[in-house]
Amino acid sequence: MSPLSRAIGWFVQHPVATVLLAVAVVLAGLLGLRLLPVAPLPQVDYPAINVSASLPGASPESMAANVATPLERALGTLPGLTGIDSASTQGSTQIELKFALGRNVDDAARDVQAAINAARAQLPSGMPGMPQYRKVNPSQAPIMALALSSDSLSPGQIYDVASTVIAQKLAQIPGVGEVQVGGSSLPAVRVSLDPNALNHHRIALDDIAAAIRNANALKPLGTVASQARQWQLEATLQLRTAAEYRRLIVAMRDGRPVYLEDVAGISEGVEDRYASGFHNERPAVLLIVSRQPDANIIETVDAIQARMDTLQALLPATIDMQVVMDRSPVIRATLREAELTLLLAIALVVLVVLAFLGHWRAALVPTVAIPVSLLGALRSSACSGSRSTRSR
Repeated sequence: MSPLSRAIGWFVQHPVATVLLAVAVVLAGLLGLRLLPVAPLPQVDYPAINVSASLPGASPESMAANVATPLERALGTLPGLTGIDSASTQGSTQIELKFALGRNVDDAARDVQAAINAARAQLPSGMPGMPQYRKVNPSQAPIMALALSSDSLSPGQIYDVASTVIAQKLAQIPGVGEVQVGGSSLPAVRVSLDPNALNHHRIALDDIAAAIRNANALKPLGTVASQARQWQLEATLQLRTAAEYRRLIVAMRDGRPVYLEDVAGISEGVEDRYASGFHNERPAVLLIVSRQPDANIIETVDAIQARMDTLQALLPATIDMQVVMDRSPVIRATLREAELTLLLAIALVVLVVLAFLGHWRAALVPTVAIPVSLLGALRSSACSGSRSTRSR
């Protein structure tokens, strides 16, 4: 007698143990069903990295020549690199790096950071920060997008609130991995120099830049000493509004001060005037939310939805926040269709067995065996998913 026949005979001779074992498999499967990850795509550790750099105000040609070229020259020597693509736009450069499938993405990320550091000396000094990199994962598409708009506040003011308050609160929600803010930039004072006025007052561009830098430098005003103690005096003298910049003295000519407003037009604006966003034909600031690699999309979206009233309370009354993109409804519908398909399949199997055998007891066997087998498969899938999570 074969081992399979002996196993079947044992289960037939011990019905109580068989029922208890089936109940254990069902309970373990129900537990595994709660632990199964929910995502539209499988978790893929694809060795691809995106490098981004910004220089507000620079033309695409300038970004390609002065930013993209030094970075490509440094990144092109990385081991295992199979492809490199770059795109330069107004004030921004994006470089896509593709590595061989056997390349470890974490090791590649460290090499990319080292290459960026090596190319830093060749990059323009006016860049607001170092180029940034992030790992590209096809399963890490944004799960939600929020739009903030107002009829009374400027996009720069909305962006300031979104980046300093709302984005920070969203990042603290369990399951949220990254929050990107777009559609505008931080408020700033824009100075448009008049070449004719500069020539008339015999003032160079470097003199204007030095005057603005010195006006915003944090310097001690002096010290106060009393016997064995000494205090250093400081004050917040940074210029923050356009009105304060207008009366900034940039030079002395013939014993008279030359103010910044005499040689330039000064207005309130934003750091990057080419960044803009719209929602329903209204200027808006967008918050793009991405999940953590192992987070459940539905649970993360539900957690964000539960915090919406709290987030709205943190905003000024004139700012309206709306959800403009949510990936969870499609996933929920797919899960419902999968569950319905499984139920229909079980019902059809039972009906076919009943039609051929003509006895309800014979049809009862697949009616019980199929759910037990499916729940057992869910248990094994959940265990394999937890093992892969721990190994990562």
